[in-house]
Amino acid sequence: MARASEAELLDVRGRQVRISSPDKVVFDEVPGGPVTKLEVAQYVVAVGDGILAALQDRPTALERWPDGYRRGMVLTTRTGVQGDGFYSKRVPKGAPEWVESVRIAFPSGRFADEVCPTELAVVVWAIQQNTVTFHPWPVRRGDVDSPDQLRIDLDPQPGTDYADAAALAPLVREVAEEAGLTLHPKTSGGRGLHLFAPIRPEWDFVRARRATIALAREIERRAPDRVTTKWWKEERGERVFIDYNQMARDRTIASAYSMRANPRATVSAPLRWEEVPEVTPDDFTVRTMPARFAQVGDLFAGANGTPENPGAGLETLLEWAARDERDHGLGEAPYPPEYPKMPGEPKRVQPSRARHDADDADDGAAAADPPA
Repeated sequence: MARASEAELLDVRGRQVRISSPDKVVFDEVPGGPVTKLEVAQYVVAVGDGILAALQDRPTALERWPDGYRRGMVLTTRTGVQGDGFYSKRVPKGAPEWVESVRIAFPSGRFADEVCPTELAVVVWAIQQNTVTFHPWPVRRGDVDSPDQLRIDLDPQPGTDYADAAALAPLVREVAEEAGLTLHPKTSGGRGLHLFAPIRPEWDFVRARRATIALAREIERRAPDRVTTKWWKEERGERVFIDYNQMARDRTIASAYSMRANPRATVSAPLRWEEVPEVTPDDFTVRTMPARFAQVGDLFAGANGTPENPGAGLETLLEWAARDERDHGLGEAPYPPEYPKMPGEPKRVQPSRARHDADDADDGAAAADPPA
């Protein structure tokens, strides 16, 4: 039996963080050879200013893969189907005292104390816990009910890819600017594109989500052949879906500089706007991002907002939402399935099922009618 490699101690800005099994393979199909746990920790240190800025003081779910990621592995689902990786939404037992937490409320009404990074050592410690992807909430620990970021997820559907999302991005940027928002782009690390805007933390999740729906509907109105806001997959077609439910409570998006669970070890890479149509997600990996970060710095800094520059308001988008309901009959949209029924929400059933149930009801009524 091969002797296990000894643990490594990393000095992370004055804090000693232990990395056990440093030679354990985390990603196995990366050009140049497998990526180890130690290399992943070193990657986090190399992009430290950027990834910490994206996570600082935010409740953060940890996407953990105890055996690393291999092709074909899957995440444990919300419905309880067991997979190879899982989301850790509570501080793991045995965490050091310097790993701070913040209490959050789930849609169910339950609470949890979730990791809240305050220093880079916490992010490296999470790598020791086999974290691959960091999923921060769009809130800060001082007010966990008021988002300070509007997050727009351009999600290519089957038959489309990153290039379609990139081609749509200038229109999204134009519409957002009309609403007073400044967007900051990054690759998702997969096929999609993420656009973040800092906003003043003056609105709750319900209104932030409503504003996102209004923005998405305006974009769909201008490019109906390329964009969809349909929640049900059977209605989306070969278009880019703007996933407005990523602004619902407890729905998160991978942070800037996060690795993604795929064999290539891609990362969610902040971009200059002129780069959006020129790059591909595979351009940015654990191995290529450190040199890029050293060259260009943190391109995502503006997305995080600061007390001095807290971002835009949602007044215009909420006016658009009121207009859509008043003039077009477009009110609420379906919430994710784990949510309780929300006020004003339409029936949460896919259209084909609704039609099938209606046809069955009609057939039953006809069978019950007496003959003429």
